[in-house]
Amino acid sequence: MEQYIVSARKYRPTTFKSVVGQQALTHTLKSAIDSGHLAHAYLFCGPRGVGKTSCARIFAKTINCLHPTAEGEACNECESCVAFNEQRSLNIVELDAASNNSVDDIRNLIEQVRIPPQIGRYRVFIIDEVHMLSAAAFNAFLKTLEEPPSHVIFILATTEKHKILPTILSRCQIYDFTRITIPDIVEQLKYIAGNEGITAEPAALNVIAQKADGAMRDALSIFDQVAASSGGNITYASTIANLNVLDHDYYFGLMEAFRTCNVTQALLIYKEIRDKGFDSLFFINGLAKHIRDMMVASNPQTHKLLDMGADVAARFISEAAKFHPKFYYMAMDLCNTCDLNYRTASNKQFLVELTLIKICRLLEQPGNPPTGNGGQPHPAQSPSPAATRQPSQAAPPTSNNTAPRNNAATTPTPPTPTKTAAPQPAVQATADPKVAYTPRPSKPQVQSHTGMPRIMINNTAAQSHKQASPAATTANATPSHRRLSAFTPEQMLAAWNEYIEKHPSEKVIVNTMRAALPTRINDTLYEIRVENVGQVEFIKTRQTEIVEFLRQHLDNDMVAIDVKVSETGPAKKFWTSREIIEDMVQRNPQVRDMIQRLGLSLA
Repeated sequence: MEQYIVSARKYRPTTFKSVVGQQALTHTLKSAIDSGHLAHAYLFCGPRGVGKTSCARIFAKTINCLHPTAEGEACNECESCVAFNEQRSLNIVELDAASNNSVDDIRNLIEQVRIPPQIGRYRVFIIDEVHMLSAAAFNAFLKTLEEPPSHVIFILATTEKHKILPTILSRCQIYDFTRITIPDIVEQLKYIAGNEGITAEPAALNVIAQKADGAMRDALSIFDQVAASSGGNITYASTIANLNVLDHDYYFGLMEAFRTCNVTQALLIYKEIRDKGFDSLFFINGLAKHIRDMMVASNPQTHKLLDMGADVAARFISEAAKFHPKFYYMAMDLCNTCDLNYRTASNKQFLVELTLIKICRLLEQPGNPPTGNGGQPHPAQSPSPAATRQPSQAAPPTSNNTAPRNNAATTPTPPTPTKTAAPQPAVQATADPKVAYTPRPSKPQVQSHTGMPRIMINNTAAQSHKQASPAATTANATPSHRRLSAFTPEQMLAAWNEYIEKHPSEKVIVNTMRAALPTRINDTLYEIRVENVGQVEFIKTRQTEIVEFLRQHLDNDMVAIDVKVSETGPAKKFWTSREIIEDMVQRNPQVRDMIQRLGLSLA
């Protein structure tokens, strides 16, 4: 039985042409060999498994080839190439700096530098993981690295360039290897599968490439693992089962639940994912990445940012057109907030479920377009009657020079509640800006302390009000029916103080609200600043009640408050006269001595 060789070794590149994903770098090396402009020291740096050591070996073999080809490759026929292929060449010395990192090891290396090559022109010293050398070893190596004999070339390889001394970096030509792209990895895996007689689905190879994270060696190891477990028939289902990868279909199912505002379906999908053993933090990060990819796929100019196979990218592009970009921004922000709070949350499952509920409700908010360009509005967002009027039924424009607002001729009363041609009072222009208020469309994304979009906080309180008053449910059905009475900062302060007066027995909330008076941000948004995070959390527990109270007294359903910690810190302490004198005595030894000499004391 023939001995099995893993793919990472069997298909290791032996020529510049066979190096995957580093075309620009290999072209530069071949040009340097062609022109004879060879440096005495090179530094190959980059992530693991991208071909640094392989390129170093190919480079060392090619510069010693006695009969290089017209393409700048080694001939594999001369004495030098044969000795290299049989691993008996004395011209190429490899040193693992991870286990040979002392000064004595570098001194032994310097002794070998003096020996000239037996075959070919150069002796090449490849030092892998060079960042593992000690500081003393680096310093012992400096002089030889700067002025080696003419027959010596050093090739240093590392995954952590930042750990190498600047004096070493300045003596080398630096080549930065990049991560291998997913399409390049997939093509190489297809080639290997064909050579090995293995059938593989493109979707399965795409999953392997994503799991490899840009490292060809990792991709080949995963490929061998999946091929062994699937009996030479690599399918998408067997791949995700073997690698414990969360299927894209779950995320696409969640996106459909978000689009239809189906909270129940979203929670059931999350439960199914948990039942399969996936960690909730892994899930929420995967959801954030999926939404990010959907956002990228929604714009043709950013399609090149999709790091995935063509088949999977086509599905993302198709699905992304169903959402408006604004949804992606808000959903990603909610996922990021969940990720930040996950480690400190006492109930992690509840935190993730709450995040899914918030994302589902994003498209329920009036003014948040749910669909992409040309998409139809979501049923939850029925257009306002004013938007459905025919051109002939549109209300005439008004200005300061038009008839008064109460003129019956310009504001007819609709005969039935269902008629859509009647103009709505809340959206009709008025000569007096203090009488009616039109919400600013440019402020829907103001963030609260909780990281939840401002529109969500407003809607929470509005929903609470709807449940408390059946009449308000009809009044708040659309933005045009909301209470939008204008109010002044003085009226806001009066309502704030009235709430304080109605809760005299609740000392904590009363004292906190007295010390943090509302400051106007815009017409409906007010900010309060407290001294610490504890007070923020306490205010949050009463925020819905406070906001609803203010809305009732100000007759405006758009009122919102934002709670922040004061940047100036706690309020200044007011000192008594005795405390001032005691502080002065402590700060001035002369005053203390005088008091002692005269036998004085503080009353």
